[in-house]
Amino acid sequence: MDNESEESLWSADDSLEELAALARTAGAEVVGSGVQRLKAVNPTLYVGKGRAQELAMLRDELDFSLLIVDDELAPTQQRNLEKTVGARVIDRTALILDIFAQHAHTREGQLQVELAQLEYRLPRLAGSSRGELSRLGGGSRGSGGGGVGGAIGVRGPGETKLEIDRRRIRARIAELHRELGMVRQQRSLQRRQREARAIPVVAVVGYTNAGKSTLFNTLTAASVLAENKLFATLDPTTRYLTLPSHQEVLLTDTVGFIQKLPTTLVAAFRGTLEEVVEADVLLEVVDATHENAIEQSQTVDDVLHELGAAEKPRVTALNKVDLLDNPDEVDLSLYPNAVAVSARTGANLDLLMRTLGEVLADEMVRYTVLLPYDRGDMVEVFHRRGHVMRQEAQETGTLIEGTLPRQIVAAFAPWRVAPATSRRAAHRQRVRDQQTTSQPQQTL
Repeated sequence: MDNESEESLWSADDSLEELAALARTAGAEVVGSGVQRLKAVNPTLYVGKGRAQELAMLRDELDFSLLIVDDELAPTQQRNLEKTVGARVIDRTALILDIFAQHAHTREGQLQVELAQLEYRLPRLAGSSRGELSRLGGGSRGSGGGGVGGAIGVRGPGETKLEIDRRRIRARIAELHRELGMVRQQRSLQRRQREARAIPVVAVVGYTNAGKSTLFNTLTAASVLAENKLFATLDPTTRYLTLPSHQEVLLTDTVGFIQKLPTTLVAAFRGTLEEVVEADVLLEVVDATHENAIEQSQTVDDVLHELGAAEKPRVTALNKVDLLDNPDEVDLSLYPNAVAVSARTGANLDLLMRTLGEVLADEMVRYTVLLPYDRGDMVEVFHRRGHVMRQEAQETGTLIEGTLPRQIVAAFAPWRVAPATSRRAAHRQRVRDQQTTSQPQQTL
């Protein structure tokens, strides 16, 4: 089911098609779908009363046991819809949480999923326990003595059990926050170590199933799980990547984004998504073959805005062009620093890496140094950590012009020379070289 908004970039049919893909990823068999257009959501049932009764008749006809709503339901809506339809009802958030639970393999991922599940379940606890709790209170001592006694007899045991369950969930949520806090401290320490080494970080972002993990594997020779499923990978992975300019970067594969991404998930995975926030450059992967490619990219941009990372420098990989009849007709003008690539065949990946190097260079400091010949180690550091634009051998050392990360420019300060000075020195050296070659050779 879906409640289509006039302001939504997605059509109801596209959104339901994606919901069906999510359901299949979770292991469900999809037997049908439907759309109801309403001016406002029904606060009691989410759908109209007549449509809810139609769903009850469809349940008998199709024999389905689960109804998935393409939105986030209030606990009351979920409970009332289940009673009317006679089948279990879950919303889009619960479905995504179930998929995340299947695909979280690291300790951090499992903690984040459990936290999101508990925070989602807490406000729904009363509704899921009402039948059981009312039965517990039915034989209360005061239930036959009038309205007050009956209310006390029904209410007491139920609320006691409910409060126990709530306390347990809140205690576990607090414990998970503490554990995730320790994980984030460790991640922060690792991030500071990377910053000390001044290795630029490139975070791979994109809509789920756009081919991020396949591209990551091809570029870094990693073995991250890559399947034609939504959210096939959940846990972040980081690998070294050497660009054509010989500059080293850290490439981080992150969780895929999706429309209507639940707020609880964004909050729970904020520790993982900090890799996106702290990255120097974002590498967005877009499925160029998808009919909703523009809408998917806008969804990614919306999530990045929510994280405060939308203004970061970005390179766009328009992926899967090997599946297009005319790959050369891909419109690159719609995306920043776009390159049409195929992660599967490797087409244009060299151009993609050169583009990454150029964007990284734009974010670094222009620097010119004259390094003594006995400091070959610093020449090597400049090549690995920076971007070399020109290098010449001088009388007293190696002249290098290029760009460096701001974090390590201080290490090169003793050998910094002004660009104009370096050019004059280079000109004098060329003149001397020309004079040497123009002098006639004398033989004895």
